[in-house]
Amino acid sequence: MAADEKTTEETPAKGGKKKLIIIVAIALVALLGGGFAGYKMFSPKKVEAEPEPTPGVVSVLDAITINLADGHYLKLKMTLQATTDAAEAPDGSKALDIAIELFSNQSQDKLLTAEGREAAKKDLVAKVVKAYTEDKKKEVMDVYFTTFVIQ
Repeated sequence: MAADEKTTEETPAKGGKKKLIIIVAIALVALLGGGFAGYKMFSPKKVEAEPEPTPGVVSVLDAITINLADGHYLKLKMTLQATTDAAEAPDGSKALDIAIELFSNQSQDKLLTAEGREAAKKDLVAKVVKAYTEDKKKEVMDVYFTTFVIQ
């Protein structure tokens, strides 16, 4: 009888351990799954960047003379780098108007420094690209100075 008692006592213990392992495994899977779902739900969404436009034709504009402050002049000739989204070479009248508006009455001292010229060009490029963007299609992607002479 002692042998029978020993067998009966071990069987429930083995079954209890199996149940405990299964319950712990299920709880662990539920916790991991819930944590992953929470992470996906509350993590910041990645915004896809717009693809960079590909360069198209280059439109060379005529040189213009702009009045600066203190009786000085700026002779400016620039080129527009169009994108492949542009149906044809862009008309430079908008870009020239923006350049005149931006550079008029600026001081010669500011534009003679590399930093000042670079800041003015960066501002010009931003305004020109915005002016030539329709329905999120960029027609112009960059502006190049081919002549920049101050007298």
